[in-house]
This record gives sequence, C-alpha cells and structure tokens, in this order.
Amino acid sequence: MRRWLFLAFCVLAMLGFCALGVWQIERRTWKLALIAAVDERVHAPPVSPPAPSRWRSVDATDDAYRHVTVHGRFLVDRDTLVQAVTDQGAGFWMMTPLLSDQGFIVLINRGFVPEGWHAVAPQTANLNGNSATVTGLLRLTEPGGSLLQSNQPLAGRWHSRDVAAIAHARGLRRVAPYFIDADGTPNPGGWPRGGLTVVSFPNNHLVYMLTWFGLAALSLYGCVTIVRSNAAQ
Repeated sequence: MRRWLFLAFCVLAMLGFCALGVWQIERRTWKLALIAAVDERVHAPPVSPPAPSRWRSVDATDDAYRHVTVHGRFLVDRDTLVQAVTDQGAGFWMMTPLLSDQGFIVLINRGFVPEGWHAVAPQTANLNGNSATVTGLLRLTEPGGSLLQSNQPLAGRWHSRDVAAIAHARGLRRVAPYFIDADGTPNPGGWPRGGLTVVSFPNNHLVYMLTWFGLAALSLYGCVTIVRSNAAQ
C-alpha cells in the first residue's frame, strides 16, 4: 500500500514539476520579448511623451524606457532629492518638475548629485523660468519607497521616485504619472549628472526551467523504480 501511495505522490510531483517547467518556458519567452522591445525603444529616435489623454493607458509593457523629448521650463524651486546609490557613489537623484509646452507638468530626474551638492545649488537657480528641452527615458512611478524604507514626505526623506507623492508634497497639479530620466547632456558645473539609467532585466528563467524539468525527471525515475519493484515481486 505504501508503495502505491509513493507512486501516486511521484506521479503528481512529476506533473507539477512539468507544469512549472512549461510556465518558465512561457516566462522566458515573455522576458526575451520584453528585453527586445525595451532595447528597441531605448535606441529609437526620441518622441513626445504620452499626453494626458493617454495617461491612463501608460504601462511598463508598452512605455517603460521609451526614448522621449519634452520642451518647457523648469520649476527648480520645487526640487526633490531622492536617495540614490550609483557608480558615482552615494547621493541623490534630483527630481525637478518641468512645465511642458503642452500645459502639463512632468517630473524630470535631472541626474545624480553627490552628498554636499549644496555647493552647486546656485548654478541651478538660473534655470527657473527659462526654456528647456529634455531628452531621456520614460520611467514609471515608484510608489511607496524602497524595499527597506518608506518615503517620509513630511520629513523630506525620499527613497523612491514616487510621482504622485512628490507632486502632492510640492503642490503640483496635472502631473504626468511617469517621470523622465534625463540623458547625459552636461549640466552647468557638471551636476546633476544624467545618463545613469541602468536598463537591466534579470533573466534566470532558463535555470529555473532546467531545475523544474530536472526534478520532473527524478520523479519519473522514482515512478519507474516503484513499478519495476512491484513487477519483480
């Protein structure tokens, strides 16, 4: 009786592991298609960012990392610093609202500034009210905070680029539900430093697929062993 129960367990395990393996094949196909689509967007000529009529349909599948360009004027008196760690070291992303020529506001991640960035603050003041053109990559909002720390708007501590929360804290209206990572065009004084977007998608689905199918093969071996053992008796 125990052998038959163990045989049933092995059969169910084999079917479950095969299902997981097939799921990883599907996930891998989706991930490769996503990587190809994003790579095409990043290197495509820049286009206008989604207008208000399209905001509700903006999503990661169709819009993340799209190469865009926007014209308008910066509102640098409403900068927000978001903690960041980059190849340049520890510091902040400088998020500055830009009032676009289309009449809506979009947050611009103008780039990285190191701790002690206050030394370059006077060099950013003359941007206020001046016409500007920003080219970069469209990014989706990062609500809530980081994995380990939540945003604290009242204390001015930001750990993620949460568009809605930043807009509320700065009293901004008609704000796009995305932000734009500015490209590496140099800023006065060298800071903020743009063009530091990391475009990377983990793709371990092949390893997972082989693992699940390997476990399915072991389960099949267990089934065969039990059947042979019963036949020999």
